[in-house]
Amino acid sequence: MAGKNIKVLLVEDNPGDVFLLHEFLKEVTTIVVDLIPVERLDEALNYLAKEVFDVVLLDLSLPDSQGLETFVIAHQQSKATPIIVLTGIDDETLAIRAMQQGAQDYLVKGQVTGDLLVRSMRYAIERQRADNALRQSEERFRVALKNSPIFVYNQDRELRYTWVYNPPYGLTVEEMLGKQDLNIIPVEDAQRLITIKHGVLTTGIGTRKQVSITIKHTTRYYDLTVEPLRNESQEVIGVTCASIDISEQQAALRDRKLAEEKIREQAALLDVTTDAICVRDLKNQIIFWNKGAETLYGWRATEAWGKNATELLFDEPSPEIEAALLQAISKGKWQGELTKLTKQGKEILVASRWSLVYDEQGKPKSILTVDTDITEKKLLEAQLFRAQRLESIGTLASGIAHDLNNILTPILAGAQLLPLKFPDADERTRHLLEILEINARRGADLVKQVLSFARGVEGKRITLQPKHLIVEVAKILKETFPKSIEISTDVPKDLWMVSGDSTQLHQVLMNLCVNARDAMPNGGTLSMSAENLLIDENYARMNLEAKEGPYTVITVSDSGIGIPREILDRIFEPFFTTKDVGQGTGLGLSTVLGIIKSHRGFVNVYSEPGSGTSFKVYLPAVEGMETFSPEDLPSQTGHGELILVVDDETAIQEIARTSLETHNYKTLIASDGIEAIALYAKNRDKISAVLMDMMLPSLDGLTAIRTLRKINPQVRIIASSGLMSDNKLSAVAAIGVNTFLSKPYTVNELLLSLQKVLS
Repeated sequence: MAGKNIKVLLVEDNPGDVFLLHEFLKEVTTIVVDLIPVERLDEALNYLAKEVFDVVLLDLSLPDSQGLETFVIAHQQSKATPIIVLTGIDDETLAIRAMQQGAQDYLVKGQVTGDLLVRSMRYAIERQRADNALRQSEERFRVALKNSPIFVYNQDRELRYTWVYNPPYGLTVEEMLGKQDLNIIPVEDAQRLITIKHGVLTTGIGTRKQVSITIKHTTRYYDLTVEPLRNESQEVIGVTCASIDISEQQAALRDRKLAEEKIREQAALLDVTTDAICVRDLKNQIIFWNKGAETLYGWRATEAWGKNATELLFDEPSPEIEAALLQAISKGKWQGELTKLTKQGKEILVASRWSLVYDEQGKPKSILTVDTDITEKKLLEAQLFRAQRLESIGTLASGIAHDLNNILTPILAGAQLLPLKFPDADERTRHLLEILEINARRGADLVKQVLSFARGVEGKRITLQPKHLIVEVAKILKETFPKSIEISTDVPKDLWMVSGDSTQLHQVLMNLCVNARDAMPNGGTLSMSAENLLIDENYARMNLEAKEGPYTVITVSDSGIGIPREILDRIFEPFFTTKDVGQGTGLGLSTVLGIIKSHRGFVNVYSEPGSGTSFKVYLPAVEGMETFSPEDLPSQTGHGELILVVDDETAIQEIARTSLETHNYKTLIASDGIEAIALYAKNRDKISAVLMDMMLPSLDGLTAIRTLRKINPQVRIIASSGLMSDNKLSAVAAIGVNTFLSKPYTVNELLLSLQKVLS
């Protein structure tokens, strides 16, 4: 303040005091005081309304005003001018009240010197200037915040809002004060904010994060700065936060630096995903590479920057890439699927989106690429398509199984009847008939296998001798496999029996043998062997799938190319195959494993590349006699009983009639349910049993059976079909039909079924 005039308004009605103040101020030579005295308060108010003063010296006892009210009135007139109370009233309480009302100082006449007065004025002026500057700064800050996207707030240690300015989300200050984040925003977003703020409260160290907040199905992104809020003792009493909405920032930035920053912000939000974000200039040079790209492709950002994107990510340039680049430049965007290479040379399939980025003049400057790894997704889709194709095959197989079984029934029965019709046939003819019967049976078994796999039909468990399966499969292999493959078997005579489905176990052996054949394209040795094994406690501990007890072990070995170690653990996975497209579904070994597990067994595999492979199938052994199939049981001829045969297939009608009449039965033939009911009603007392096909025109077999039982509740019925669902089988059993004959059936099976219902 040295060398500068100070303009002072002195409000004093005592001329002596005015003179004395003049003398005090003359003693102080460091400043020049321009003193304007007035005697009344109203005069002072007029001056303050027209002129600007650096300081006011105010007496509280004036002709037109007395006491503290004098100061209050003067202060209201000009809050920007500091007022020093200069009075003869030495009252501490009054002094405190004056200071509380805004007085800069309280001086008592008789105690004032020139230096004291000048110091007080200097202090008052400097303090007022500082207050004015602070108010101006606060006003500028308030205006700046009001017109900016910055949300500023304080929270206490319980994270309750204690001060809020410029709130977002469409909320008001009143709605937020005293509340916590959990009361305002969705739980998931609130928990993220709470975690960040608790970290600052605990460590006392500020942080900066980018966060997303969803309100009313709209997600906004914020650049959040959190700092510890401390008291005078430097104790952390809460947090002070500034949150900037950066959602619209990306769309607003146009120049190169801000555009690239915008891309980096987007990439930061996507770093938590597997998406790869890359920016390259129009010369195809990489200028940005996010963490997702590092993870997906293996190249670090420092390795990728400046590299040619095509050379880095593709084996060689292709017309597909050139077309994509052309469309991105001409139309502003492109998307599609591309096969790219990782740093390790691995091919991956990505869903790629390209967007053209423009500079501030609207000219193209770079290309933003976002890649999503869809390799596994495409693999799953391929597996789904395979599964759907197999389901379609199953549906088709189910649809034609009935017709196939109807075709095979007369062939199989005819092959058995012909030797009876021609007992003097030569050996060659008998052999041909035997081949006809065997192949008809094999066709029927194939239909059952397809249905078992396609529809998940649970086979019937019987006590069987595995050596018969091995011998039968070996016979088939010798007839069908290339002559370059030698088939050998080794089965002990005392092999233990197992409980299982012969058709499913036959399928297991055939699958293993077919895989063995494919592993020996140039020929080799395929061997099937069996042994008895008693698994003890130690073995069971080493193999979690094994249990203590007796097992029958069937081994299928080949001398082929073997299985590489890196895929040995995956061979039982559904749809996993090393064969070319069209040569395998990858379901063979998974089916084997599924069947063996359903038999409470397990499978082990041993293989060395170049030294062949051995599959060991472990099946729990059982005691008891072998359960013979109907073909192995003797049948008896009839005694002239009349049998009503109901079937819409002429060939089956003829073969059933011939089979029954050959074995001393009589027959009546009906082609549908209506005709069957009519014949039965007419010949009720003569008909001993009814052979009823379940799939008939006009009136189906199930309805016809219900009608026959109304005519005669004691009617004896054999239900027959080439394809029956579990629901229909349950319905047949529910109406009292306990005998079901599956097509194709043999003559012996037909005769045994009749014996069962007639006995």
